[in-house]
Amino acid sequence: MSKAYDRVEWNFLREMLVKLGFSRRWVELIMKCVTTVRYQIKVNEELTEQFSPSRGLWQGDLVSPYLFIICAEGLSALLHAAEQDNRISGVKICRAAPAVSHLLFADDSVLLLKSNVEEATCLREVLDIYEECSGQCINVEKSAVMFSPNTPTADRTTVKNALRIQKEDWNEKYLGLPVHVGRSMRRAFAYVKGAIAGKVYGWKEKLIAKTGKEALVTAVAQAIPTFAMSCFDLTKGFCQEISSRIGNYWWSQQDKENTVH
Repeated sequence: MSKAYDRVEWNFLREMLVKLGFSRRWVELIMKCVTTVRYQIKVNEELTEQFSPSRGLWQGDLVSPYLFIICAEGLSALLHAAEQDNRISGVKICRAAPAVSHLLFADDSVLLLKSNVEEATCLREVLDIYEECSGQCINVEKSAVMFSPNTPTADRTTVKNALRIQKEDWNEKYLGLPVHVGRSMRRAFAYVKGAIAGKVYGWKEKLIAKTGKEALVTAVAQAIPTFAMSCFDLTKGFCQEISSRIGNYWWSQQDKENTVH
C-alpha cells in the first residue's frame, strides 16, 4: 500500500468499527480522537496556521496500528467472500490442508492464487473495490508477482496484465525470512549463522566480564535464530551448529581465564 496510514478514509474506518460490533459510544470516542487532530508546518523557522486533515491516521499514535488492522479486515473479508464464491482458490500445502488466499502484514500483503486470467481478474476487482472504499492505493512499483517454475510464459504475461503489475523480481528475503527455502535448508538459513558469527566474534573478549558476556550470549546470540525458528522447523543438525558456534565463543574465554589462574 502506498502511504497506507495517510490514505485511510474516516468514514470507512467508522463503518468497519460498527460492522465489527463495537459499541456506538466507543466508536464515537475513537473517531473523535482520530478526527480532532491538528497540524502545523514549520517553514523558515516559522509555524504556519493550524489546519485539519480530512483523512488518515497519525502514525505516532499507539492506537493507529490497531485501527489500520481493522481497516485491513475489509480487504480480508472481500478476499474470503471471493474464495467462498470459488472465484479465488488460494493455495494448499497438501490435500487435507485448508486453502490460504492471503497473508496480511500491516500495510504489506501476500496474495495467493492460481495463475490464470479468471482468478487474476477477480483479485484485481477486489483490490479496486478496496481502494475505492478505504482510500488505499496499491503501490504498483513496489509490488511484484512470483510464479511457480513450471508456469508457462503466456500465462505469466496474461496474469501480469490482468493484475496491472509487470514486475516479477523478488528479493531473497521477505520480512526477514527467506522466500524460497528449497531442498537445502542449510543454504537457505546460512544467513542466521553469519549473523551470529558477526555478533559473537565482533565482541571484544578481553573487555567483557564473564557476567556481561553471559548476558550478551543469552540476549543477543541466542535470540537471533528465534524469529526464523518461529516460522520454520530448522533441522537438528543446523541447531547443533548454532549451539556449537556459541559454545566455542563462550568456552574460549573460559579456557583463557583458567590458564591465567
